[in-house]
Amino acid sequence: MKSLLILSASLLFLSCKGEIDDNGSVDDGSKIVIETNMGTIRVKLHPETAPITVANFLSYVDQQHFDGTIFHRVMSNFMIQGGGFELKDDVPTEKQTGNGIQNESAGTKKNLRGTLAMARTSDPHSATAQFFINVVDNPSLDHPVTNDGHGYAVFGEVIEGLEVVNKIKMVEVGIGYLNSLRPDGRVASGPHQNVPLINPVIIKSIRREPKS
Repeated sequence: MKSLLILSASLLFLSCKGEIDDNGSVDDGSKIVIETNMGTIRVKLHPETAPITVANFLSYVDQQHFDGTIFHRVMSNFMIQGGGFELKDDVPTEKQTGNGIQNESAGTKKNLRGTLAMARTSDPHSATAQFFINVVDNPSLDHPVTNDGHGYAVFGEVIEGLEVVNKIKMVEVGIGYLNSLRPDGRVASGPHQNVPLINPVIIKSIRREPKS
């Protein structure tokens, strides 16, 4: 499984080495569009520094995994996190995902404002589908500053729609109940901080942007 994932990432990297755009810069063609109920966010991915992470993320994009998910954790001075929960009977409920991937933070770009990084547990190699957008510079998330010796792998950056990110980060939040998946597959309901309470922030879809 892991070897197949690494192979697919390598193929993605080889197929996205890039071409020169009108401004003379390299465009690897790896862009996605995040449609939310608060606006559109365009993202340029980083297959050159995070090939495994990008390949994994695009696999969820192609499965339409993110359609109808929410930003379930919003911190105005830190980041906005989403991609893992959908609303069921108005309760954020975690979706099933595949296995965790290798942590690439040692070679990725910094967790700067406007970058996308993978969310994970205390296990450095547990990232699946959940991601976050840094709303400020977060050097404490970079490799190897974190307590476990691994950082949080940055795999993209917002190139349009940062004003939408800024709107999302200001929604009203508080303590809300989430239905999380336990390792045995059962659902456990419990309170979580920084959950949007009145107006959920819905990810309508995430799609690859067609090459022009």
